[in-house]
Amino acid sequence: MKRTSIVTVAIAMTFGLSACARPADTATATVEVAATPTAPPSADTPEVSERGPDLAGAETPDPPATPVPEPTVAKTQRWVKIYSGPSRKDVTAPKSIRTGSKTVELNATRNEQIGTYVTDGAGRTLYRFDKDSNKPPAATCNGDCARAWPPLLIKSPGKIFPKGLDAKILGYVERADGTCQVTINGWPVYYFAKDTKPGDILGQGVNGTWFAVGPEGGKTRPLPDAIQPVPAEGQGGEGGDAPTDPGY
Repeated sequence: MKRTSIVTVAIAMTFGLSACARPADTATATVEVAATPTAPPSADTPEVSERGPDLAGAETPDPPATPVPEPTVAKTQRWVKIYSGPSRKDVTAPKSIRTGSKTVELNATRNEQIGTYVTDGAGRTLYRFDKDSNKPPAATCNGDCARAWPPLLIKSPGKIFPKGLDAKILGYVERADGTCQVTINGWPVYYFAKDTKPGDILGQGVNGTWFAVGPEGGKTRPLPDAIQPVPAEGQGGEGGDAPTDPGY
């Protein structure tokens, strides 16, 4: 037999008055609603949990890595842009230390013997010469001297990307032959032709005037009790013979 239950439903009846004037009038009505019997839970029916899936064993994804900011132009010297930090793109350093490049990387490198010094993008040591000047910048190593100590040249339009150096003290100076040489705090910087691989510092302290340049343009400390090599004629390293006295 179909069972019914009596449910009293309150039906709101509004008599055209605004809701802000007074509460709505209500009337009551009786409605028969068919009641559907509720079956007891079966033993074969699985109990459904109201909880969500258990995530206790789930792996938590790593947070996204913070992107490395693109370096900005910190300084401009005519046609050379000097950036605030290293390039995000790979820069291929020139194989030759004598040709120069439109893009130059400068890196601060630590050495236990001489302290922190500057290398190019290929890890080759850069030096400064005591007979040059930085105020104003002037390069005095020319001719045969520059064969033993090739200047770090930058071509137009140039870009310099430093790592561990203050971009504001970087620049270039025009040489006697019209080429442009990178400077650190006004000091022109050079390679040593006898350095053949990254990390070589064979030019350190030669003739008491050549030193690996520090990140602020200063001289690094001499090698302890070192006998400095002097290339013999015909052994000048890359790009040709070196003079017998590379110290000048």
